[in-house]
Formats: sequence, structure tokens, C-alpha cells
Amino acid sequence: MDLLLLEKTLLALFFAAVVAIVISTLRGKRFKLPPGPLPIPVFGNWLEVGDDLNHRNLTELAKKFGQIFLLRMGQRNLVVVSSPELAKDVLHTQGVEFGSRTRNVVFDIFTGEGQDMVFTVYGEHWRKMRRIMTVPFFTNKVVQQYRFGWEYEAAQVVEDVRKNPDAATKGIVLRKRLQLMMYNNMYRIMFDRRFESEDDPLFNKLKALNGERSRLAQSFEYNYGDFIPILRPFLRGYLKICKEVKERRLQLFKDYFVEERKKLASTKSMSNESLKCAIDHILDAQQKGEINEDNVLYSLKISTLLQLRSTLWSIEWGIAELVNHPEIQKKLHHELDTILGPGNQITEPDTQKLPYLQAVIKETLRLRMAIPLLVPHMNLNDAKLGGYDIPAESKILVNAWWLANNPANWKNPEEFRPERFLEEESKVEANGNDYKYLPFGVGRRSCPGIILALPILGITIGRLVQNFELLPPPGQSRIDTSEKGGQFSLHILKHSTIVAKPRSF
Repeated sequence: MDLLLLEKTLLALFFAAVVAIVISTLRGKRFKLPPGPLPIPVFGNWLEVGDDLNHRNLTELAKKFGQIFLLRMGQRNLVVVSSPELAKDVLHTQGVEFGSRTRNVVFDIFTGEGQDMVFTVYGEHWRKMRRIMTVPFFTNKVVQQYRFGWEYEAAQVVEDVRKNPDAATKGIVLRKRLQLMMYNNMYRIMFDRRFESEDDPLFNKLKALNGERSRLAQSFEYNYGDFIPILRPFLRGYLKICKEVKERRLQLFKDYFVEERKKLASTKSMSNESLKCAIDHILDAQQKGEINEDNVLYSLKISTLLQLRSTLWSIEWGIAELVNHPEIQKKLHHELDTILGPGNQITEPDTQKLPYLQAVIKETLRLRMAIPLLVPHMNLNDAKLGGYDIPAESKILVNAWWLANNPANWKNPEEFRPERFLEEESKVEANGNDYKYLPFGVGRRSCPGIILALPILGITIGRLVQNFELLPPPGQSRIDTSEKGGQFSLHILKHSTIVAKPRSF
């Protein structure tokens, strides 16, 4: 069977090469395509540029081919834009034309072919899901409802670190405790649930499944089957694992969270005013016939994972940069002690009174952007961009990291310098008011989670800096901040060991 499959694959590659040459010739006459490396039949530019299309590799290609360039990855067109003007065109001016999401073999599995809000195409389904998901997740009312919970969870982190005998001497991997905190923050909002400790069996089940799902989705292993569909038979084993992980996650959500809230709702009348958490709002929409059960499950899974992981990565980056820049940490100590008073713990409303803390968060999101290429966009129909023709169903990447790290736009961008947001960039905000700084995107498909992420970042980083002097482990002058990227993520390669010496007030 293997030989037969190989023979069929080789024949298919031959015919695909012929078809690709013909199509390329015809399109070359009809379209004015963006510049880029010369593609070869079937494989396009894949063999030349590789499949690790991270923000730094794409930045090097932008320096060579310009602010807009085209890569032909097998049968997929990949268009990369790297200027504020083009980013504005994609995300705002032509937000409808480029407002859809690309599909791939793995995300089709994990999203039920776009049944969620984040990865669906632009249209009526997206508008409906956006409306339903906004009320329970992404409003100032939600922030005010849950900010006491976030403050409590941050206080618990501080208490646990104080109790750990290794924290002030050998150091601890702070990320492990922060991960529990972020799960509790998100599961409070979604299900009115929290986990008592890192040993909680359900917490560990969720963490393991979410980690495996993230690894499978962020890996570059499946690109060959995605770029060249006739090679997908070789992905059968990989896709089978993806389906198994998806089914286990769906069943876990259904058994432990969704069914529990359904039972609770059936025991009492729940008006819109009395709905306690996000799942109650979403189940109410299902009961009204606006969405089905699959929409419920897929939306909860995707929204939870994206918000949880990206915010956790940003907290970890922020702490790492403060450890490696003790002079910045001292300035933050001084601001917190001066404005709030020594020992007075920061609350969510306080975060707006602390300009240097805000600058530290902005600088973290600039230099260490958790989603450096944003979530990919797609045009359903042929479109124009930057004076070039963009064929229908092209994958559009906005290199937001390069926008925020291009020396043409920023002074000494390689430096971690929060002061820039108090001086020359004082008017630049994280909400996308300037197209050279888009950590959450902007426009119709921007990340609505900004309204949750910023206060959680402020509370968490603020509490840790208030209560501890954060240092590298003994014998080290700094911690390793090497990057690890995925299909569109950026986090620290090694989870850092950090010494947390309690401060006296």
C-alpha cells in the first residue's frame, strides 16, 4: 500500500507541476502581483524560505523585497505587509475585503471548520458570534464585575511565593504559579469556577490537553500537507492525534462545565440581570436558537485558550525584562510606593494612576509581542493592496512586531525602554490608535481581549513588583530571554527561575 501511495503521489506531483506552470503563466499575464522570490512549480517558495515563517524571518524578507511581498507556499499565496500604511489598509480601510480568516487542516479540526468567533470567515456568523461573546467577556462591566477576583488571585500568588522557602534564595519558576492564576482568572469569568492548587486533578487535565492542543496547532510540522493538499495523506497520523485531542477537550468542557451550568440554570429562573458568568449568557443564546451547542463549545475553547496563553506570555515577558533591567524595576518600585503608599496593594482602578507601570506594560507588548503576526487575515475575493493585485483567498500577514520594532518608526527599538511611552511616544496607546503599534490589532477583527488583558497585566505585575525584589538566580547576572515562536505566537524559550526577595515597608 505504501508503494502504491507513493506512486500516486508522484504522479499527482507531476500533473500538479504542469497545472501550476500553466496557472502561473496565465496569472502572470493577468495579475500585477507583489514582489517576492521566484517560485518553482508545486513547491513555490517553500523550499527556499522554509516553513518557519516567524516574525524575524519575515522581517528579513521584507528588508529584501519591500513593505509588501508575496510568497507562494505550495498552492497557497502568502502576502506579508510591514508598513503602518499597508497595515491600516488591511485592518481598517479595506477591513471588510480582508476581514476573513484563512483555513488550514489543523485549525479546521480545532475550530469545527470555523464555528467559533476568532477563526470564522467575515460575515453573518462572525457578526452574530461577536455580538453574543462581547456581552459576557469584553465590556467595562465585565472588568468591574471580575476585577476583585483578579486582585484576589494576584494576592494569592504573592502569598504563595512568600511561603515558598526557595523563592528568596534559590529561586522558583514563577510561571507555574502564574499559570494557575490565569486559569482561575479566565474560568471565573467563564464558569464561576476556580482551582485551589496546582495539584487539582481537573486543572492538570485541562492544562495537559490545552498544552497538547497548542503544541499541535503551533507546530510547523503540518505545513507541507497544508501547502500542498496532495501530500495530506501523509498527515493522517498527525490529524488523527489532533482529532483525538479536540474530542477529549470538547468532552471535558461539556462534562465538567457546560452540563453543570445547564443543571444550575434549570433549577432557578435566570433573567439577563442574574446571569452570573459567560457560559450562562452563551447558553441563553443557544436556548433562544441563535447558536447551536457546537458554537458554544468551540467558542469557549478558543476564546479561553487565546486569552489565557497570550496574557500569561506577556506577564512572563514583563517580569523577565524587569529582572534583567533592575534600574527599571527600581523606578517602578518608587512609583508604586510614592503614589499608592508603601504596602498599599494595587487595585484595578489604581493602574490608571501609574504612568510608569503603564509604560512598562506597553514596552513589554512592543518588544515582546505575544502574537507578533496577529491572527492571519484573508480576502475572499480578488483585491488590491499597495498598488498590487491580491488573488482571492490569499493569506495576509501583518508583521505587527516589525511595525513596532522598525528603526524607521522607533528610536533604538532593540532597547527595553519604557520611558519612550512617556516621552517621544507618549500619545501611542495599545488600542491601535497608531498603526506602528498594534499588539492587539485594530479594526473589525482586532482582539477584543484587550479590555481584560491590560488590567490583569497591571494588577499582576504591579503586585509582584510591590512585594518583591525580582532577581536572577544566584550566580547569574540575568535570565535567558531567548524566544520560541510558533505559527503565530511568541513566548520565552525557557521558563525562567526567578528569585523573589520580599520587600520590607
